This record gives sequence, structure tokens and C-alpha cells, in this order.
Amino acid sequence: MTLSNKQKQYLKGLAHPLKPIVQLGNNGLTEGVMAEIEGAINHHELIKVKVPTDDKEEKSLIMDAIVREAGAIKVQAIGHTLVIYKPSDEKKIELPRK
Repeated sequence: MTLSNKQKQYLKGLAHPLKPIVQLGNNGLTEGVMAEIEGAINHHELIKVKVPTDDKEEKSLIMDAIVREAGAIKVQAIGHTLVIYKPSDEKKIELPRK
């Protein structure tokens, strides 16, 4: 699934007031952290994940891995914060038409 620019803008607006639900620790992206992310995104559809590392390349790789493993769509990455979206069966967020 791909999102149009209009849909991404809409999701960014919804994500703005959200606080990061999951924050990676010193151990990085572990199975436990991934399970927490998957549980949160299945429940909320739109979440923020905090990736506190100063290495840009490592941060990018971790963010890409989170998106891939969760089967989600990357909406936005600003600084250490990643915003991802994955529609659930109960469609809590109604996206605008393309």
C-alpha cells in the first residue's frame, strides 16, 4: 500500500500531538521492542517511535527495519522520531481520498 501526498499530510497532522509510544533502549531493536511496536501499531494504527542514536546511518537502518518488520508505512522521520502507519481491520483512521 502506498499513500498519496495528501494522505501523508493528513497522517502527519494526526501524528503531531502524539507522544512516542515506544522508545528504543541501549540494546537497540530487539525482539521484545519489535513485539511492542507491532502491538501498539495494531491497536493505534498510527504511532511514533523514538530511535535515540547519533549515528545517522544506524538510525536510518533501524527505522527501515522497523517499517519492514512491522509491515507498516513510513509517514515521516524527523530527528530521532519515526511516524509509522498500518491500517487495522477496524479502520480507526479514515484516510482522505487520493
